[in-house]
Amino acid sequence: MFSIIEAAGWPIWPLLFASVIAVALIIERTAALRRSKIVPAGLLQSAVAEYRQSGISDVQLARLETHSPLGRVLAAGMRNAKSSREIMKESIEEAGRGVAHELERFLTTLGTIATIAPLMGLFGTIVGMIEIFGASTATGNNPQALAHGISVALYNTGFGLIIAIPAMIFYRHFRAQVDGFLVDMEQEAVKLVELMQGERK
Repeated sequence: MFSIIEAAGWPIWPLLFASVIAVALIIERTAALRRSKIVPAGLLQSAVAEYRQSGISDVQLARLETHSPLGRVLAAGMRNAKSSREIMKESIEEAGRGVAHELERFLTTLGTIATIAPLMGLFGTIVGMIEIFGASTATGNNPQALAHGISVALYNTGFGLIIAIPAMIFYRHFRAQVDGFLVDMEQEAVKLVELMQGERK
């Protein structure tokens, strides 16, 4: 492996740094974006049942807020349960925007890596081509220098694609996951408003 890195030349180091960041972000987002952690099943029903049984207290709201992102959205609505429907919906939307921002954390960085990795590989290719042409002299070509230049060009292109393809796949996957979670939370919030406002049983 070290011989490949050595053959690829110095342009490979930014690519390796980007790959380490991409792997770390993929692992972190895979652990963070789990359905059971973001949109736990039965949370709305249990929160409404507790509200109907004993009302709602600050302690219960704080516990609901720290339970999950969905809990934070539901707690914002329940805190304004005695207000008008519009105020209740506005508080839910405000909490939902904060939750959406949190769920999308690091995705921009991952998408950026997926976009720039091929460009960084292309930069390595250009460096390799410069070395190839720089190896040409009036007396002929230096085969060793030519081989090194070709190695730099090809290895960097390959590494750039190897990093970009999985990064783009996971970026798209996480984006779809976040969008799905937000739709689920919106549906649960609509149910909460209707239950609290007496339009559902």
